[in-house]
Amino acid sequence: MADFLQLHLLTAYGPSNLNRDDTGRPKSVVFGGAPRLRVSSQSLKRAWRTSDVFASRLDGYLASRTQRLGKDVHERLRQGGMVEDKALETAREIAGVFGKIRGKDAEEPTFIEQLAFISPDERADALALADRALAGENVENVNADDLLRRTDTAADIAMFGRMLADDPKFNREAAVQVAHAITTHRAVAEDDYYTAVDDLKSRDEPEDAGAGFVGVQEFGAGVFYLYVCVDRGLLLRNLGDAQSVRNAGLAALVEASASVGPRGKQASFASRARAIYVLGEKGAAQPRSLAAAFLKPISGEDHGKLSVEALESFRDRLDTAYGSCADDRYTMNCVTGGGTLAGLIEFAVS
Repeated sequence: MADFLQLHLLTAYGPSNLNRDDTGRPKSVVFGGAPRLRVSSQSLKRAWRTSDVFASRLDGYLASRTQRLGKDVHERLRQGGMVEDKALETAREIAGVFGKIRGKDAEEPTFIEQLAFISPDERADALALADRALAGENVENVNADDLLRRTDTAADIAMFGRMLADDPKFNREAAVQVAHAITTHRAVAEDDYYTAVDDLKSRDEPEDAGAGFVGVQEFGAGVFYLYVCVDRGLLLRNLGDAQSVRNAGLAALVEASASVGPRGKQASFASRARAIYVLGEKGAAQPRSLAAAFLKPISGEDHGKLSVEALESFRDRLDTAYGSCADDRYTMNCVTGGGTLAGLIEFAVS
């Protein structure tokens, strides 16, 4: 039977530029015919995966997305006394299991062309293979089955998935789906015109009056709706039925999604925020986002309160139309009071 956990979060950000487009402006989208600010799912997942929350709750169970595994293997072989030419060739052979290796004439000939998502178990096996090569074992023509895993204890790979183009049988289907966060109301990016003054400029230099630098940076603000859907059964299967790691992963995901945001322009805006509202839902019913609650942009004096009311009202109308869309629910509401993060985590894990 399907086993889904759904999270619906509302987070209020003051002036900020969490996630920029190619021109440096906050990302945006038109939804319901109105402009909204947006934070991409990629940016959110990166922020969560590299957060202190994930590091503390999942210590030892986090993968690395990197091109540099071959460099680490190469260094291991060199430190072990292998001659340079053989160490380079062996490192390229081992790292090549995880993706296409750059050419021998490249500046970094041990780098993988693409970023590979490598679990702690796979990294340990790669370094162990290097040690076997140092001991004299022939490791030419390394087999992918010797290093790659179909399941392991890398919680972030189990949650967010991975793709290995050369060995698709070792791909991992993501158990966690993360939507792009959008403002519940009409919102546009604004421009901040700023100046910098030369501290050592003398008042006796009138010909050099004014600022030493003039610039513009973009920002926006608003209440963002975020939807997260977790297939808890798939997450457990991805982890090889490691129940304790699954539970730690769920706890990390809930805490991070409620308290961690992208770090873009933090020094300029100090845009640290926590969710003002989180609705958790569990059950076997087909998951659904509640973004349509905001097709008509929220307007009024209290965007937080009105956003909560719109979300809960739309949820109830969906339940009336389709039947109950969840078997159980838990709400943490900082607008009116009620619920705790600890209670939400317990709900998600149990």
